[in-house]
Amino acid sequence: MESLFTTGFQATSLGQAVNEVNRMIQWRLSDEPVGPHTDPDHVDPEYRKTVRTRIFLAYTSNLVSSGVREHIRYLVQNKMVDVVVTTAGGIEEDLIKCMGHTYVGDFHLPGADLRAKGLNRIGNMLVPNANYCVFEDWIMPVLDGMLKDQKELGTNWTPSKMIERFGREIDNPDSIAYWAHKNKIPIFCPPLTDGSIGDMLFFHSEAPPLTPGSACVAGVPKHHVCNANLMRNGADFSVYMSTAQEFDGCDSGARPDEAVSWGKIRLEANPVKVYGDATILMPLLISQTFARNFIPKESA
Repeated sequence: MESLFTTGFQATSLGQAVNEVNRMIQWRLSDEPVGPHTDPDHVDPEYRKTVRTRIFLAYTSNLVSSGVREHIRYLVQNKMVDVVVTTAGGIEEDLIKCMGHTYVGDFHLPGADLRAKGLNRIGNMLVPNANYCVFEDWIMPVLDGMLKDQKELGTNWTPSKMIERFGREIDNPDSIAYWAHKNKIPIFCPPLTDGSIGDMLFFHSEAPPLTPGSACVAGVPKHHVCNANLMRNGADFSVYMSTAQEFDGCDSGARPDEAVSWGKIRLEANPVKVYGDATILMPLLISQTFARNFIPKESA
């Protein structure tokens, strides 16, 4: 793996991503000089040694549908990330996998044949219809309880609050949402209704509906994190992994340099984009960064 940096092509980009994530993990406020504009509360050297990078992890639902879910759960379970941003499928597929299996199939299986057998294809993976039936049976009582809290306690159900509740209710250590709830790591999902959870909310709406705020745009997890960092004059560290390219102007394919132009990544940062399949790249990246170099916060 150490040879990636000098291999060329996307291997070099992956090597650069490894270096950038390791810098992200190892940075402390004590690495920066104290200047005339430093907050007086941030001057103490011992305090500065404890201040670390706040790490945002953003991913799309297909990674949770795949076996990368277990790598993401590893990061959340071990408190290696501070904030998670994902799409609706990234929440519901995590929960559904606690209730039923997803199977490896083939990219070229005929859709009509699968439909007749009650199987749904996600790339080359297959999800039985029955899994969604079990999910409906599980989530409806949860939504009943949430509606009760809304009516009696005045709870305002934002997507992140809903996901935290789902993590509490699923009570399964295989789940990303479970560990996010347990470790108090917020999961943000602007388009929470864009999937099976949205269907369940619609079915539940024969009763007075829950009212989660949501928005749906292209490249949601990536853009949500970038836009949040715009409010602090840009991210200090940034790594993208995607097969998307920028020729059509979509946010998903935009290179880090475009985010620099918006102030979403700092001018002095060294952002990296790796072009490729994240189901291959992300486990490799984790193996050379978080799994190898992360120091638990309690030990720092």
